[in-house]
Amino acid sequence: MTEQLHPDDVPIRPAATVMLVRDAPEGPDGIEVFMMRRTGRATFGAGMYVFPGGRVDGADAADDIAPFCRGLDDADASRQLGIDQGGLAFWLAAVRECFEEAGVLLAERRDGGPLTLRNDDRHAVHDGELSLAALCARDDLVLDLSQVHYVDHWITPKGEGQRRFDTRFFLTEAPDDQEPLHDDKETVDSVWVRPEEALRLAEAGELMMMPPTIANLRFLLPCATADEAMAAGAAVVDPPTILPKLRFGEDGGIAGIVMPGEPGYDEL
Repeated sequence: MTEQLHPDDVPIRPAATVMLVRDAPEGPDGIEVFMMRRTGRATFGAGMYVFPGGRVDGADAADDIAPFCRGLDDADASRQLGIDQGGLAFWLAAVRECFEEAGVLLAERRDGGPLTLRNDDRHAVHDGELSLAALCARDDLVLDLSQVHYVDHWITPKGEGQRRFDTRFFLTEAPDDQEPLHDDKETVDSVWVRPEEALRLAEAGELMMMPPTIANLRFLLPCATADEAMAAGAAVVDPPTILPKLRFGEDGGIAGIVMPGEPGYDEL
């Protein structure tokens, strides 16, 4: 039996997630964002609709991946995140998780030729059989991180299970020549959806979402095109860290989530 940690002792793990947006292919002007439903067996966010993302791991901070990055180095990435060093790993985690979970590689060939991926590459990266650096070296790829914008920062509240994450949210435009699809492992369904429709479905209880997901969908609402969304993402500077707090009932169960600035937040 796994020993349950006290809420004060649950480690906070670094994580990254990325919103893929595109111009809506049909109907009036507007954008769509790619979302996936996590498996009901997931230890965190089971059944929730989310953006591609996951933990930052050691390979994301490895020295061998930096030469394949363009438009961003660790010093600038760390400055944007407000940390001393290691910021580039968050961007690389977002790129890697997008490939593993959605099958979209945010890369291009160094010679400008068409990007060709093998069917099993995403699974090989997920399983640790192929690193992102090795994939870039094999196919002579570069990662243009200047087009992946940092837009939000959330920390999982204390007391919500045995996993907490310090998550950075990113935004980028989906490549025209790649079609994302869930991996049928960690995610079991996927959809392109307009932000306003996703929020309507969440309000109706048809799509389950966590507060950070809802907040970032609201960020996209004013954007009529993918270019506008990218401009909005590029304009974000020093987003505040958002740490919700849980309110517990007399029975010990979670009675609600209190956001910074709401009544009672400081007392919890």
